Amino acid sequence: MPGAVIIGAGPGIGRSVARRFAREGLPVALVARSRQTMEATAAALAPAGVPVLSLTADSTDAAGLGAALDTVIAETGLPDVVVYNAALIRPDTLGELCVAQHLEAWSVNVAGAITAAAHVLPAMAARGSGTFLVTGGMPRPKPRYVSLSLGKAGVRTLVDLLDQEYGPAGVHAASVTIDGPVAPGTPFDPDVIAEHYWRLHTQPREEWEQEVVHTAGTG
Repeated sequence: MPGAVIIGAGPGIGRSVARRFAREGLPVALVARSRQTMEATAAALAPAGVPVLSLTADSTDAAGLGAALDTVIAETGLPDVVVYNAALIRPDTLGELCVAQHLEAWSVNVAGAITAAAHVLPAMAARGSGTFLVTGGMPRPKPRYVSLSLGKAGVRTLVDLLDQEYGPAGVHAASVTIDGPVAPGTPFDPDVIAEHYWRLHTQPREEWEQEVVHTAGTG
C-alpha cells in the first residue's frame, strides 16, 4: 500500500511529519543517516499502528538514497508523498567556509532533494498523482548563515522547476519554509508545523500552493 516517505526522519520536523501522516493511517517509510535516530522515530509511530519501514541512507549518497527509495517502492509501492527534510544547519559567514564545506552543505540541502525527486517524480507523473514536499527556510538571506541561505534559495528554485516539469502531470511540488528556530512549545513547534505538510498533500489541485511560510504569527 503506497504511503509517505520521510527523508531526514530525525527529531523535530521529520518525526512530527511522520507522526502526522501516520495518524491518517498512511504507512510510513523512514530514511535517516543514523539507525539510532531512525529507530527512535519508528518507536514514536508505534501508537498509530501503521506499517513502518525503516531504512538508513545518507542523503548525500545518490546511490544509497536511490537504493533506499527502490526498497520502499518494491515493498510498499510508489509512495503517495515524499518529504525531503534533510538539512545541514550551521552558522557561517561570507568567506568562512572553504569550497569543499560549501559543497558539503549544498549536497545535503539541495542535491539530496534533487536525487530524491529524480528518482520518484517521473513515476508519479506517469501515474498522474503524487506529492513532493521539501522543508525550506530562510525566506530572507542572513549573512550569518551563508551556506544555509544559499541552500534554501536553491530549494525554492528546485520546487519551482519541479512544479513546471511535473505539475501538469498531477504531481504537487511544494516547500514549507520555516522562518525561525524549531522547538516544542514555541510558535515553531514541530507538531504545529507538521500540519502544513498534511494540508499541502491533501490540497485539491485547483488550490495547490507552491510554498507555505511558517512564521511566529502562523496559527
